[in-house]
Amino acid sequence: MKAPAQRNRFSNKFITTAARVFFAAICLFCAWRGLSQTAPFLTIAPLGTNQFSITIANGTNTGNYELWWTPVLANPDYPWMTAAVGTTGQTNFMLNMGVYQTGFFRALMDTNSIPLWEAADPNNQGAGILTVFIDSPTNGAVMQ
Repeated sequence: MKAPAQRNRFSNKFITTAARVFFAAICLFCAWRGLSQTAPFLTIAPLGTNQFSITIANGTNTGNYELWWTPVLANPDYPWMTAAVGTTGQTNFMLNMGVYQTGFFRALMDTNSIPLWEAADPNNQGAGILTVFIDSPTNGAVMQ
């Protein structure tokens, strides 16, 4: 009778160990997948007197990024302003600290051919380019 009981203890221990190894392998795989697909984020580093570097880590080499800045978050008196416009694939920016001594930065990726400063709505790439039509005055008067 002792032989079957010992066999059960061995098989239970083996199944428990195998389950732990399998679970650890799944966790490692999920962590590896998560790290390999990390979302882009900004890093900021001083370069010396009056200059600093902003890098978009995990950015795409085919994207057109723009840096935007505001001194205060979520305040309509301080809207987001363009700090720098990059070229295709540019993920490193150098800025002078004159205007940007304090505040917050964000990076936006241009997903169409219209620069964000010309977009009708920078937060909605489907809005297209900003176009203004003047319906009045129609008498040929010059407007300034």
